[in-house]
Amino acid sequence: MKLKLDEQGHVVVSDGKPVYVHDDGKEIPFDAPAAMQKIGELNGEARDHRKRAETAEGKLKAFEGLDVDAARKALETVQKLDHKKLVDAGQVDQVREEVTKALQPKIDEANTRAEKAERALHDEKIGGAFARSKFIADKLAIPSDMVQARFGAAFKLEDGNVVAYQGDKQVFSRTKPGQIADFDEALEILVEQYPHRDHILKDSGANGGGASRGGNGGGAGNKTATRARFDAMSPQERMDFSKAGGTVTD
Repeated sequence: MKLKLDEQGHVVVSDGKPVYVHDDGKEIPFDAPAAMQKIGELNGEARDHRKRAETAEGKLKAFEGLDVDAARKALETVQKLDHKKLVDAGQVDQVREEVTKALQPKIDEANTRAEKAERALHDEKIGGAFARSKFIADKLAIPSDMVQARFGAAFKLEDGNVVAYQGDKQVFSRTKPGQIADFDEALEILVEQYPHRDHILKDSGANGGGASRGGNGGGAGNKTATRARFDAMSPQERMDFSKAGGTVTD
Protein backbone atom coordinates (compact mmCIF):
# COMPACT_ATOMS: atom_id res chain seq x y z
CA MET A 1 0.00 0.00 0.00
CA LYS A 2 1.08 3.64 -0.40
CA LEU A 3 0.21 7.09 0.93
CA LYS A 4 -2.50 8.99 -0.92
CA LEU A 5 -1.27 12.40 -2.15
CA ASP A 6 -3.22 15.36 -3.48
CA GLU A 7 -2.37 17.27 -6.67
CA GLN A 8 0.24 19.37 -4.80
CA GLY A 9 1.95 16.23 -3.49
CA HIS A 10 0.65 16.71 0.05
CA VAL A 11 -0.52 13.76 2.15
CA VAL A 12 -4.32 13.38 2.19
CA VAL A 13 -5.66 13.33 5.79
CA SER A 14 -9.04 12.03 7.02
CA ASP A 15 -10.12 12.69 10.65
CA GLY A 16 -6.52 13.58 11.46
CA LYS A 17 -5.18 10.31 10.03
CA PRO A 18 -3.07 9.88 6.86
CA VAL A 19 -4.89 7.94 4.14
CA TYR A 20 -3.25 4.88 2.58
CA VAL A 21 -4.31 3.24 -0.70
CA HIS A 22 -4.22 -0.57 -0.57
CA ASP A 23 -3.27 -2.76 -3.51
CA ASP A 24 -6.95 -3.32 -4.35
CA GLY A 25 -7.58 0.44 -4.49
CA LYS A 26 -9.42 0.71 -1.18
CA GLU A 27 -8.53 3.85 0.79
CA ILE A 28 -8.11 3.39 4.56
CA PRO A 29 -7.05 6.03 7.15
CA PHE A 30 -4.09 4.79 9.21
CA ASP A 31 -4.58 5.17 12.98
CA ALA A 32 -0.94 5.41 14.12
CA PRO A 33 -1.64 5.73 17.91
CA ALA A 34 -3.87 2.66 17.80
CA ALA A 35 -1.25 0.75 15.82
CA MET A 36 1.51 1.65 18.29
CA GLN A 37 -0.68 0.65 21.22
CA LYS A 38 -1.41 -2.70 19.56
CA ILE A 39 2.28 -3.26 18.83
CA GLY A 40 3.04 -2.58 22.49
CA GLU A 41 0.41 -5.10 23.56
CA LEU A 42 1.83 -7.72 21.19
CA ASN A 43 5.35 -7.08 22.46
CA GLY A 44 4.09 -7.57 26.02
CA GLU A 45 2.44 -10.84 25.06
CA ALA A 46 5.65 -12.01 23.36
CA ARG A 47 7.63 -11.17 26.51
CA ASP A 48 5.19 -13.16 28.67
CA HIS A 49 5.37 -16.14 26.30
CA ARG A 50 9.17 -16.03 26.41
CA LYS A 51 9.18 -16.02 30.23
CA ARG A 52 6.81 -18.97 30.35
CA ALA A 53 8.98 -20.87 27.86
CA GLU A 54 12.11 -20.19 29.91
CA THR A 55 10.35 -21.37 33.08
CA ALA A 56 9.17 -24.55 31.37
CA GLU A 57 12.66 -25.25 30.04
CA GLY A 58 14.07 -24.85 33.54
CA LYS A 59 11.62 -27.38 34.94
CA LEU A 60 12.35 -29.84 32.15
CA LYS A 61 16.07 -29.84 32.97
CA ALA A 62 15.25 -31.78 36.14
CA PHE A 63 14.15 -34.68 33.94
CA GLU A 64 17.17 -34.76 31.61
CA GLY A 65 18.38 -38.31 31.01
CA LEU A 66 15.11 -39.83 32.25
CA ASP A 67 13.80 -42.82 30.27
CA VAL A 68 10.14 -41.85 29.83
CA ASP A 69 8.95 -45.35 28.89
CA ALA A 70 10.73 -46.94 31.84
CA ALA A 71 9.31 -44.33 34.20
CA ARG A 72 5.78 -44.93 32.89
CA LYS A 73 6.12 -48.69 33.37
CA ALA A 74 7.42 -48.14 36.90
CA LEU A 75 4.42 -45.97 37.77
CA GLU A 76 2.03 -48.58 36.41
CA THR A 77 3.73 -51.22 38.53
CA VAL A 78 3.42 -49.05 41.64
CA GLN A 79 -0.29 -48.48 40.93
CA LYS A 80 -0.89 -52.21 40.69
CA LEU A 81 1.00 -52.76 43.93
CA ASP A 82 -1.26 -50.20 45.62
CA HIS A 83 -4.35 -51.90 44.23
CA LYS A 84 -3.05 -55.21 45.51
CA LYS A 85 -4.07 -54.06 48.95
CA LEU A 86 -7.67 -54.41 47.78
CA VAL A 87 -7.64 -57.09 45.09
CA ASP A 88 -5.28 -59.70 43.75
CA ALA A 89 -2.73 -58.19 41.32
CA GLY A 90 -3.93 -60.47 38.53
CA GLN A 91 -7.43 -58.97 38.71
CA VAL A 92 -6.50 -55.28 38.52
CA ASP A 93 -6.94 -55.02 34.75
CA GLN A 94 -10.27 -56.84 34.96
CA VAL A 95 -11.52 -54.50 37.69
CA ARG A 96 -10.42 -51.49 35.66
CA GLU A 97 -12.30 -52.77 32.58
CA GLU A 98 -15.49 -53.32 34.57
CA VAL A 99 -15.34 -49.83 36.07
CA THR A 100 -14.71 -48.31 32.64
CA LYS A 101 -17.58 -50.30 31.13
CA ALA A 102 -19.95 -49.06 33.84
CA LEU A 103 -18.94 -45.42 33.41
CA GLN A 104 -18.61 -45.31 29.60
CA PRO A 105 -22.35 -44.75 28.85
CA LYS A 106 -22.41 -41.73 31.16
CA ILE A 107 -19.22 -40.37 29.61
CA ASP A 108 -20.66 -40.80 26.10
CA GLU A 109 -23.90 -39.11 27.15
CA ALA A 110 -22.02 -36.16 28.63
CA ASN A 111 -19.88 -35.84 25.49
CA THR A 112 -23.01 -35.90 23.30
CA ARG A 113 -24.67 -33.15 25.35
CA ALA A 114 -21.49 -31.05 25.18
CA GLU A 115 -21.25 -31.46 21.39
CA LYS A 116 -24.93 -30.48 20.94
CA ALA A 117 -24.48 -27.41 23.12
CA GLU A 118 -21.35 -26.41 21.18
CA ARG A 119 -23.15 -26.81 17.84
CA ALA A 120 -26.12 -24.77 19.11
CA LEU A 121 -23.81 -21.98 20.26
CA HIS A 122 -21.95 -22.08 16.94
CA ASP A 123 -25.21 -21.86 14.94
CA GLU A 124 -26.59 -19.05 17.09
CA LYS A 125 -23.46 -16.90 17.04
CA ILE A 126 -22.52 -17.34 13.37
CA GLY A 127 -26.06 -17.71 12.00
CA GLY A 128 -27.16 -14.71 14.05
CA ALA A 129 -24.26 -12.64 12.72
CA PHE A 130 -25.38 -13.33 9.13
CA ALA A 131 -29.05 -12.64 9.98
CA ARG A 132 -28.25 -9.30 11.67
CA SER A 133 -25.57 -8.16 9.19
CA LYS A 134 -25.98 -4.55 8.03
CA PHE A 135 -23.54 -5.20 5.17
CA ILE A 136 -25.80 -7.95 3.79
CA ALA A 137 -28.92 -5.79 4.16
CA ASP A 138 -27.35 -2.71 2.54
CA LYS A 139 -24.97 -4.15 -0.06
CA LEU A 140 -26.05 -7.63 -1.16
CA ALA A 141 -28.89 -8.67 -3.42
CA ILE A 142 -29.37 -12.12 -1.89
CA PRO A 143 -30.83 -13.06 1.53
CA SER A 144 -28.64 -13.78 4.55
CA ASP A 145 -29.22 -17.56 4.49
CA MET A 146 -27.84 -17.74 0.94
CA VAL A 147 -24.87 -15.57 1.94
CA GLN A 148 -24.23 -17.92 4.86
CA ALA A 149 -24.44 -20.95 2.55
CA ARG A 150 -21.65 -19.47 0.42
CA PHE A 151 -19.40 -17.78 3.01
CA GLY A 152 -20.34 -19.47 6.31
CA ALA A 153 -17.47 -21.96 6.14
CA ALA A 154 -14.98 -19.06 6.38
CA PHE A 155 -16.20 -18.14 9.89
CA LYS A 156 -15.29 -19.94 13.10
CA LEU A 157 -16.22 -19.50 16.76
CA GLU A 158 -13.14 -18.90 18.90
CA ASP A 159 -13.37 -18.02 22.61
CA GLY A 160 -16.97 -16.94 22.03
CA ASN A 161 -16.07 -14.59 19.17
CA VAL A 162 -16.85 -14.97 15.45
CA VAL A 163 -13.56 -14.94 13.49
CA ALA A 164 -13.16 -15.05 9.70
CA TYR A 165 -10.44 -16.97 7.87
CA GLN A 166 -9.00 -16.85 4.36
CA GLY A 167 -7.42 -20.26 4.00
CA ASP A 168 -5.53 -20.77 7.26
CA LYS A 169 -5.04 -17.04 7.95
CA GLN A 170 -7.33 -14.86 10.05
CA VAL A 171 -8.89 -11.83 8.36
CA PHE A 172 -7.52 -8.66 9.98
CA SER A 173 -9.17 -5.25 10.08
CA ARG A 174 -8.06 -2.57 7.66
CA THR A 175 -9.42 0.26 9.82
CA LYS A 176 -8.04 -1.07 13.14
CA PRO A 177 -4.43 -2.20 12.54
CA GLY A 178 -3.40 -5.35 14.37
CA GLN A 179 -6.95 -6.33 15.31
CA ILE A 180 -9.18 -9.09 13.96
CA ALA A 181 -11.84 -7.76 11.54
CA ASP A 182 -15.37 -7.68 12.93
CA PHE A 183 -18.05 -9.70 11.15
CA ASP A 184 -19.28 -7.13 8.62
CA GLU A 185 -15.79 -5.89 7.68
CA ALA A 186 -14.54 -9.47 7.29
CA LEU A 187 -17.55 -10.41 5.14
CA GLU A 188 -17.03 -7.34 2.95
CA ILE A 189 -13.39 -8.34 2.40
CA LEU A 190 -14.43 -11.90 1.48
CA VAL A 191 -17.11 -10.62 -0.92
CA GLU A 192 -14.64 -8.22 -2.58
CA GLN A 193 -12.40 -11.18 -3.41
CA TYR A 194 -15.27 -13.45 -4.53
CA PRO A 195 -14.91 -14.06 -8.31
CA HIS A 196 -18.70 -13.89 -8.88
CA ARG A 197 -19.40 -10.90 -6.64
CA ASP A 198 -21.15 -9.10 -9.52
CA HIS A 199 -23.99 -11.62 -9.21
CA ILE A 200 -24.65 -10.91 -5.53
CA LEU A 201 -23.97 -7.17 -5.11
CA LYS A 202 -26.86 -4.73 -5.30
CA ASP A 203 -26.91 -2.32 -8.23
CA SER A 204 -25.47 0.84 -6.70
CA GLY A 205 -22.62 3.24 -7.23
CA ALA A 206 -20.69 2.11 -4.12
CA ASN A 207 -20.42 -1.62 -3.90
CA GLY A 208 -17.68 -2.76 -1.52
CA GLY A 209 -14.30 -2.38 -3.19
CA GLY A 210 -15.68 -0.63 -6.26
CA ALA A 211 -16.89 -3.65 -8.22
CA SER A 212 -19.80 -2.97 -10.58
CA ARG A 213 -22.44 -5.40 -11.71
CA GLY A 214 -23.58 -6.09 -15.23
CA GLY A 215 -26.44 -3.96 -16.44
CA ASN A 216 -28.67 -6.83 -17.65
CA GLY A 217 -29.33 -8.31 -14.18
CA GLY A 218 -29.84 -12.01 -13.77
CA GLY A 219 -27.80 -12.40 -10.56
CA ALA A 220 -28.58 -14.98 -7.89
CA GLY A 221 -30.75 -12.41 -6.06
CA ASN A 222 -33.10 -11.79 -9.02
CA LYS A 223 -36.20 -13.84 -9.71
CA THR A 224 -35.39 -14.32 -13.41
CA ALA A 225 -32.21 -14.80 -15.40
CA THR A 226 -31.44 -15.29 -19.07
CA ARG A 227 -30.14 -18.67 -20.18
CA ALA A 228 -26.71 -17.13 -20.90
CA ARG A 229 -26.55 -15.55 -17.43
CA PHE A 230 -27.66 -18.81 -15.77
CA ASP A 231 -25.04 -20.81 -17.69
CA ALA A 232 -22.36 -18.35 -16.54
CA MET A 233 -23.17 -19.00 -12.86
CA SER A 234 -21.14 -21.39 -10.73
CA PRO A 235 -22.83 -24.66 -9.62
CA GLN A 236 -23.36 -23.19 -6.14
CA GLU A 237 -24.94 -20.01 -7.56
CA ARG A 238 -27.26 -22.05 -9.76
CA MET A 239 -28.36 -24.04 -6.72
CA ASP A 240 -28.89 -20.85 -4.68
CA PHE A 241 -30.79 -19.26 -7.57
CA SER A 242 -33.11 -22.28 -7.89
CA LYS A 243 -33.68 -22.48 -4.12
CA ALA A 244 -34.65 -18.78 -4.14
CA GLY A 245 -37.39 -19.54 -6.69
CA GLY A 246 -35.59 -18.08 -9.68
CA THR A 247 -36.63 -18.97 -13.23
CA VAL A 248 -34.61 -19.06 -16.45
CA THR A 249 -35.85 -17.19 -19.53
CA ASP A 250 -34.69 -17.66 -23.12
